[in-house]
Amino acid sequence: MTNTDINFMAAVELAQRIRSKDVSCVEVMQAHIEQIDRVNPKVNAIVTYHPEQALEGAKAADAALRREDDVGVLHGLPVAHKDLVDTAGVRTTYGSPIFAEHIPQQDMLIVERLKDAGAISVGKTNTPEFGAGSQTFNEVFGATLNPYDLSKTCGGSSGGAAVALACGMVPIADGSDLGGSLRNPSNFCNIVGFRTAIGRVPVWPSQTPWSALAVQGPMARTVQDTALMLSAIAGPDARCPIALTDDGESFDPLIHSLECDFSGVRIAWSSDMGGLPVDPRIVSVIESQRGTFGELGCDIDDACPDFSGANEAFMVSRAAGMAATRAELLRNHRDRLKDTVIWNIEEGMKLNAADVGAAEVKRAALFERVRKFMEAYEFMVFPVSQHPPFDVTQPYLTEVNGVQMETYIDWMRSCYYITATGHPAISVPCGFTDDGLPVGVQIVGRHRSEFRVLQLAYAFQQATGFWKQRPEIAG
Repeated sequence: MTNTDINFMAAVELAQRIRSKDVSCVEVMQAHIEQIDRVNPKVNAIVTYHPEQALEGAKAADAALRREDDVGVLHGLPVAHKDLVDTAGVRTTYGSPIFAEHIPQQDMLIVERLKDAGAISVGKTNTPEFGAGSQTFNEVFGATLNPYDLSKTCGGSSGGAAVALACGMVPIADGSDLGGSLRNPSNFCNIVGFRTAIGRVPVWPSQTPWSALAVQGPMARTVQDTALMLSAIAGPDARCPIALTDDGESFDPLIHSLECDFSGVRIAWSSDMGGLPVDPRIVSVIESQRGTFGELGCDIDDACPDFSGANEAFMVSRAAGMAATRAELLRNHRDRLKDTVIWNIEEGMKLNAADVGAAEVKRAALFERVRKFMEAYEFMVFPVSQHPPFDVTQPYLTEVNGVQMETYIDWMRSCYYITATGHPAISVPCGFTDDGLPVGVQIVGRHRSEFRVLQLAYAFQQATGFWKQRPEIAG
């Protein structure tokens, strides 16, 4: 088995081969370390890197197999953690020069669960400062480049994770999603990113544990690998007050098949989500795959719920959260914060109780409209992003299809409208523009229906095979 075979093997298969001792954990880790050493200098995806520690972990994982210990579903798989996620004893910068040398004392819950499932960390993946914006660059580590075109952005804020996966540096990676940070970089890098329901993957520790906007979640090259990782990180935890009670094992694709007949299943289809500006290149790729869903047996209607109030609900809640968690940094370190972070914190500090309350009322009305809409449709299919990957030197898009963007995140409404609804949404590879840039499709399911979303995403993946087209730079 060559290194390339190992680096681009599905995580599901790789985990099975490790357990059956067809390949050792050390062999798997060495192959991924060699790929990181070869490719990462070209793309800057993994920014804090500990290969020696990873190899020691692989040796310990092999020893556990020799002892015939009971091992987890991710045993021996390399993983990388987003640099927003605290890792005990390993530098975590949040993409900020303020925390350039910060070393946490404890792991976040998602890291605990990945370790318990047997995954072995190789390091941290790049993110924009405090995860703000869907373009991965910061003053600590610089920009992460899109492996399909090194002059373009990889998206964000889980951009380093998406690039590491696309390049075969790791088979699984964690990310987070407030306004699209799991979905957008996945769509820009031809991989899979899954935003689940709030509380499906519990978050701890958290300054705002009752927050119902941001999530942490899985990223991988295939839907089945995404499901496998979700099975390890989902499930209740007493430290998270909004954690859902369903056991993570219910998502394990080795126990519960992703195969499903979609005959007669109704899909609401919109390439502009009811009037958002969308680049024609995105529309062309998305529309080219409409027939694929029809071939799967789905009944497809041109339809879209009323997203009125989604923008206000999201932007106010986001700004309030920024003020709650970053106001002190603004007071003490204003000169070390990027301009968009300063703006977003200050927007939050301008809000009063009436503003926040009105946003919550709008969000409640939005949820009810979408819930009723999805009584008729089991899924909605939309673009992930309104624009293909753009120049990596551009901090954010200021115009989409002739329409001016008012803020640094306006161009991501196609993602954050869904965030505001609370519905699960997955980004799956959908094709490429004429100049070879990846485009993802966003499949949105009913509230808390993650397994059904995974099933439709898997059916689409198997029918198209776009995920197999890896970047030339990865070998």
